[in-house]
Amino acid sequence: MPIYEYRCSNCRRKFSMFWRTYEAAQAGMARCRHCDSADVTRLVSRVRVVRSSDSLGDDFDPSDFGDLDENDPKSLGRFMRRMMQEAGDEAGELGSEFEEVVDRLEAGQSPEDIEQSMPDLLGSDAPGMGGDLGGF
Repeated sequence: MPIYEYRCSNCRRKFSMFWRTYEAAQAGMARCRHCDSADVTRLVSRVRVVRSSDSLGDDFDPSDFGDLDENDPKSLGRFMRRMMQEAGDEAGELGSEFEEVVDRLEAGQSPEDIEQSMPDLLGSDAPGMGGDLGGF
């Protein structure tokens, strides 16, 4: 039962699609779950290994993130993307809004500007976040 990743040429968002069989994936037509466009490109995905939650931090090496500059949005975005990958979030469990925040940071947009343009992103009821990006 394959899961393939796609990028939409219309809205530029990445999404995953579950197919019941390989034959269905070959014969089927993927559509963007965000804008319903059929103009999508299948991406080469990383191999995913299922691990217990206890072992997720085993490969974490803080020295890998030594170039983090918390005052540089691009550096913060790269750090967040690497942390998503370390946590095994390539399928987007954190949501498209989180990925949009990371994309904007990597493009150099400040956390304050992102927060202003996406005021409901985290919501005031997000535990420990207080509704601002400072909690990231």
